[in-house]
Amino acid sequence: MDTMQAILGRRSIRKYTSKQVEDEKIQQILEAGRWAPSASNKQPWHFIVVTDGTMRKELADNHPYGRFMSQSPVVIVVLGDPDKHPKYYLADPHNAVQNMLLAAYELGLGTCWMGVRDTPIEHKFRDLLQIPDKFRVVCAISVGYTDLKATRTREPLENLVSYEFYGGKK
Repeated sequence: MDTMQAILGRRSIRKYTSKQVEDEKIQQILEAGRWAPSASNKQPWHFIVVTDGTMRKELADNHPYGRFMSQSPVVIVVLGDPDKHPKYYLADPHNAVQNMLLAAYELGLGTCWMGVRDTPIEHKFRDLLQIPDKFRVVCAISVGYTDLKATRTREPLENLVSYEFYGGKK
């Protein structure tokens, strides 16, 4: 699968089969995240892999838009580490997330990322997962074999791009 095929084909999946995700695939997803670009190569992220059903249900029960985390066999919680980069510790983890989403898609898995940072959910996740205070909980990613046909909708490119100045047409 080439990069554009993965970018154009990947969709957020909110329904999963009960099939377990192989450890090798989880490792490949994490490896993709590890190799994401980061400011000054500081890599200010940390990943918590949650496969325990009870904990996934707890996470799902505490995220109003992530109830399906209890159904997905894997949840990856992404943290930002301000000690590694005080300026980009909240931005760089998103680069890692995008790499992980694309890698999972190539591996035949569905994913959905859910925001956590700057919401009341962040404190709940911090408590549930025993996350030290210095970290920020950026988001969570559900991972599993999809049980849903993905839809494709996107805003037309001409509505999203300007040339030379805002509103400038080519």
